[in-house]
Amino acid sequence: MFQFSGRAVLLDVEGTTSSIRFVNEVLFNYARQNLEGFLRSHWDTDELAAAREQIARDAGAESFTAWSQDESSPHPSPLPEGEGVQQRQRARQRVLIELTRQMDRDAKTTGLKQVQGLIWREGFTAGKLRAHVYPDVVPALRRWNEAGLDVRIYSSGSVLAQRLFFAHTDAGDLSQYFRGNYDTTTGPKREAMSYTKIAADIGLPPAEMLFLSDITAELDAARTAGLQTALVARPENPPAPVGHGHPTIRDFSEVEISTAKIL
Repeated sequence: MFQFSGRAVLLDVEGTTSSIRFVNEVLFNYARQNLEGFLRSHWDTDELAAAREQIARDAGAESFTAWSQDESSPHPSPLPEGEGVQQRQRARQRVLIELTRQMDRDAKTTGLKQVQGLIWREGFTAGKLRAHVYPDVVPALRRWNEAGLDVRIYSSGSVLAQRLFFAHTDAGDLSQYFRGNYDTTTGPKREAMSYTKIAADIGLPPAEMLFLSDITAELDAARTAGLQTALVARPENPPAPVGHGHPTIRDFSEVEISTAKIL
């Protein structure tokens, strides 16, 4: 059992509340299979335009226009010179190639996560996707909320994707249990400053917060920022490094809450 007497719980998603296999084999594959069609049908929407600009910034460019016209970067087979349709097709293919490359290496870039979230929104709202959560998650969320804890999510997936995920789970809509969400716009999950920002946003001393994750590097960063930490060792998760130094739990039922400080 892990004893916690603070006032907030910060949760990772993949490998913590949900199966790594589900995220990899269902969510990521859905985004990959629908990427090309989504880019084609949503190219001129404001949301995708904003994501395109972020993709360019992730690559170090000043704008999407500059990035998409950079001849020193990888491009698909050249299209005939011209304006309009051909330039749009070239830019769209450039984005397709870049995001596919990033998905191949499981990149955590903000632009990729934004596009994945937009694609998943269509899948969730159409009923084609239903998020997996472990059986111990809902009872724990109820227990923590009843105890007055502030429960939030911090994931590399976009805030949009997080909200969609927990609104469409195989256990129903869990949105009511969360007071906030954080993604890569807050900062990388393996940097202590990200957790410092989250604590400041919640308005609590870091020591009053517990971060649960299956990734020891993330837990290391959170601990450096002053948070309490525990490694979530789900049966299918890869083994953690020996001597990682974080308390280990197998499921959320092992987090024992003291209500002494929750007033």
